[in-house]
Amino acid sequence: MAKILIIDDDDQLRISFSKLLTEEHYDVVSAASGEAGIEMVKNTPLDLVILDVRLPGMNGLETFKKIKKIDATLPAIIVTAFGTTDTAIEATKAGAFDYLLKPFDIPEMLNLITQAVDAGYCMRTPVHVDAEPATYSPDAIVGQSPGMQKVYKTIGRVAQTDATVLIQGESGTGKELVARAVYQHGIRSNKNFSIINCVAIPENLLESELFGFEKGAFTGAARRHIGKIEQADGGTVFLDEIGDMPISIQAKILRLLQERCIERLGGDETIPVDVRIIAATNRDLKAAIAQGLFREDLYFRLKVVTIELPPLRNRTEDIQPLTAHYLERFSHELKIDNPGIREEALALLKQYEWPGNVRELANLIHKALIFNRGNPLSVSDLSQIIRKQETGELSQDLNQEEAIRQWVYTCLASPSSEHSFEFFSDTICAMAVEEALKISNGNRSQAARLLNISRPTLHAKIDKYGINTISSTQVIR
Repeated sequence: MAKILIIDDDDQLRISFSKLLTEEHYDVVSAASGEAGIEMVKNTPLDLVILDVRLPGMNGLETFKKIKKIDATLPAIIVTAFGTTDTAIEATKAGAFDYLLKPFDIPEMLNLITQAVDAGYCMRTPVHVDAEPATYSPDAIVGQSPGMQKVYKTIGRVAQTDATVLIQGESGTGKELVARAVYQHGIRSNKNFSIINCVAIPENLLESELFGFEKGAFTGAARRHIGKIEQADGGTVFLDEIGDMPISIQAKILRLLQERCIERLGGDETIPVDVRIIAATNRDLKAAIAQGLFREDLYFRLKVVTIELPPLRNRTEDIQPLTAHYLERFSHELKIDNPGIREEALALLKQYEWPGNVRELANLIHKALIFNRGNPLSVSDLSQIIRKQETGELSQDLNQEEAIRQWVYTCLASPSSEHSFEFFSDTICAMAVEEALKISNGNRSQAARLLNISRPTLHAKIDKYGINTISSTQVIR
């Protein structure tokens, strides 16, 4: 459960804000002044700080700067009234995750909090490279094969530089983990780490998300907005799936790499930005260049250092340690004893082609443990799930509740169109939302991640289907 500190001198706002976030299954603590908040940061493990600009004594901006000195990777969201927007923007440029204007738009605020907590997790949770059992971590890059040894060496050599890195590999090979490992072992590890998925953000919003915009830049631009790249000034930006970035925005990324500056939409000010760029793609960029879909000059700017992640079918010697890793991880998450796996079942895994790579293996082990009855995983356990993953069908021999649970976990590991809400009836979708809420003990952030949808979308689905979130969570408890 993420722990959030609220620093605000308004007693009523603190109480109502704390109640709202507690209902969203966050652990909430609060302070009425900057000085008291700083003491809590020193003495309490936290995942996020939300602080007002106007505070008695030490103001919010001074408080924020002291918090950053205590823990540079602790995300902070600045809260401000309209009259102090410039101060909030200044704090954002100094490293705050973002800012909110009073009065709050509740769905926007909850979505921003989810993003900030996730960003903090990425910055603060170490990625162990080739983790041994004694150093088990849910976030680990596992494998002893020659291809993975080459990856580890490259991470070690490039991490202590500011060189731009291009990570290439099929979907599911672990590109984000490699990017985080480069960041965490690098010279900017105490600065912001911003992840931007170039296909998850609609094309018409991507440019403003990346570069920000000025007030009046377009219809609805009621205030200045600082983009993700400017927010990460001094830190690292991970551009995931850059091969799918619109070619018009590629030109602006090229300028960023060449001149180390950006311009906000609707503005004419050139803004210097110091960020390290790590990019990743599952596309063949040379083929995309030939098709006119990717800029050749940007390609050469990105590939200062290239890390090629091998597909799982080309490193079958890593299947055993990967399987052991995921058995340990998901047994821990499901709060069950690790049942292990039979030799003949492990042999089956080594013979499979793994079109979904490591992500597909993780998904397979996860689902097998959900339906397992405590015995070591067998050929029968695995082959049934492999067959259904290949066909994309829900299990026909499971009861309705188990079928929905299986789909939820398929969504978790395989975010694709086959598992989108548009593919199923409202009845099935409503059951999936209820099941995700049960699995996550009512934590809406976790439920949204399970379903691969945004938090505002989850709220909309709860309202649309009239789901009683209290009864949905009581079943588990």
